[in-house]
Amino acid sequence: MKPVNHIKIKKEVSVNELVKQMDSAGVLGAGRLGKAANICEAMIKDRQCKVFLGLAGPLVPGGMREIIIGIIENRWVDVVVTTGATLTHDLGEALGYRHYQGSADADDSELHKKGFDRIYESYMPNKIYEGMEDFIDKNFKKLKEKKSIKEFLWEIGRLTPNKSILKACFENKIPVFCPAISDSGIGLMIWGQLAKGKQVETRAFEDLKEIIDIAWTAKKAGVIYFGGGVPKNYIQQAMQFAKSASYGVQITMDRPESGGSSGAELKEGISWGKMNPKAKFVDLICDATIAMPIIYAALKERL
Repeated sequence: MKPVNHIKIKKEVSVNELVKQMDSAGVLGAGRLGKAANICEAMIKDRQCKVFLGLAGPLVPGGMREIIIGIIENRWVDVVVTTGATLTHDLGEALGYRHYQGSADADDSELHKKGFDRIYESYMPNKIYEGMEDFIDKNFKKLKEKKSIKEFLWEIGRLTPNKSILKACFENKIPVFCPAISDSGIGLMIWGQLAKGKQVETRAFEDLKEIIDIAWTAKKAGVIYFGGGVPKNYIQQAMQFAKSASYGVQITMDRPESGGSSGAELKEGISWGKMNPKAKFVDLICDATIAMPIIYAALKERL
């Protein structure tokens, strides 16, 4: 057995040095965070491995937008699957709007009167929807003919005036999937166009064919989940058509006992053929807005 090595903080210590010490401690949250960084490093360096990134939860309102863009621009991942809410928040910022620091104890009735929507401690101005409506209306002719959601999202990225998650995916030709795009502000904007009698060619099932093909043809696969929900399950079902994932990192605050996908431990996927029994994988119970910057900073030093 290896001893638990105690973390020693010098006057100055880099994030990577701290993460390595957490790995050396080897147990509990610190040990699992260190292991998560190691597994992420291993799958990114493995040239035979296709890395699938799942993003759920209030990551953009929580300040993670630039890190997500950095992950994509560094080409550490080969596939991105996310929620419509994440892309709505991202597009809003790309159009010049911001999220604001607030309080979970705020008077929500007053916030509503002032035109702010609360995401726990983060506030989003309702005017974001006005900006998105104008953007979609202006560009609808270019968007309506896209056959798949991925192509539709790449086109939004191409048209986005400023830096964004979708622009990074488009420019780096990283496939981005959002199977529940209708469950979002962007979805509402498209529905608004349909309500005016306009039509779209986008077909939801085309993306399923593409992500399964990526998984099927990959020599190896690795999964990284920040949050669970639809993005995690969409990737997990694709893993059934791969040779099962050889690497896995899951960062979640959800619990497994209720049987939901978001809290399911990665080892449960072995029974489905989604995770290889010999895979390197770890479940880290942690707020993604804590784990993501630490892991990213450590990887920046290593890679």
